Amino acid sequence: MSDLVIAGYNIAKGERKKFFIETAPFYDFTTANIPVEVIRGKKDGPVLFVSAAIHGDEINGVKIIINLLKNKRLKSLKGTLIVVPILNTFGFNTKSRYLPDRRDLNRCFPGNEGGSMASQLAYLFTKEIVSKCTHGIDIHTGAIHRTNLPQIRACLKDPQTKKLAGIFGAPVVINSDLRDGSLREMARELNIPILLYEAGEALRFHKQATHIGVRGILHVMEAIGMLHCKNGVCEYPNVYYAKSSHWLRSSNSGILHTKYKVGDSVKAGDILGYTTDPFGDNSHSIIATHSGIIVGQSMIPLLNRGEAVFHVATFEDINNINEMADSLETENITS
Repeated sequence: MSDLVIAGYNIAKGERKKFFIETAPFYDFTTANIPVEVIRGKKDGPVLFVSAAIHGDEINGVKIIINLLKNKRLKSLKGTLIVVPILNTFGFNTKSRYLPDRRDLNRCFPGNEGGSMASQLAYLFTKEIVSKCTHGIDIHTGAIHRTNLPQIRACLKDPQTKKLAGIFGAPVVINSDLRDGSLREMARELNIPILLYEAGEALRFHKQATHIGVRGILHVMEAIGMLHCKNGVCEYPNVYYAKSSHWLRSSNSGILHTKYKVGDSVKAGDILGYTTDPFGDNSHSIIATHSGIIVGQSMIPLLNRGEAVFHVATFEDINNINEMADSLETENITS
């Protein structure tokens, strides 16, 4: 491959370049351009994009990319790494998940050059970044006031995607069907294997989730031939493939008192928490319906009836639950 051209910027082999892709300004004409850094090795190889903050308030991915870019191993890169630490600069600037028109950017791909602001931004990212790549990793967190155990979500029907999902090394892998208008669906249509890394909470940095994220990206780069394994040996942690996942909801409105947290193992019938009135009376339990691991949790203790509280992943082999709980405790993921 000769010079790589992104939004008019030329990046030659062996070159590392930072630049901004021009987008529409805010109505006060403040710029809101997309930051990009490209690192090209001296030899051709895979082209991997790593993106974060497609939802503007999911900022932990920004920290992951900051730490990734400081890694000395990138000096021996084969192929090309394209990082976009903040895709939705509009939402990032306002600490919001959405764009100014309340559209979800991750439901607007592949976009339209003459469409809404979100559609135009999706089109620009597709045209200038994704279409020039062979692989992708998109980084997310839980939504506002929800936290997620570090996990990979991917379409496991694709063998290559499933292999990379395991190699990434997040403690749990959850099969996630493609959604209309999502970045993952668009990448799949372009035959680009893509992983979605979920970890932590919106508007917060999470130290251990950041560590696992950086490590996982480097693992994927090793697996696809962009980096050499340390000492010539590739070693990856055990991961657990969930057969399904489900949310447990509050059957009553009230104040939540929890007994379990993200990363804990649960058994069917366990009382995970309960709601009360402001006097501590009228208790109503939230009971696990299946054995599994808590992979997501609401962080707001004030509930209306029907609100989601605990996200539980289940597994084919019941032994996986205890093994995974032990490994989480060892790595202290939830700290």
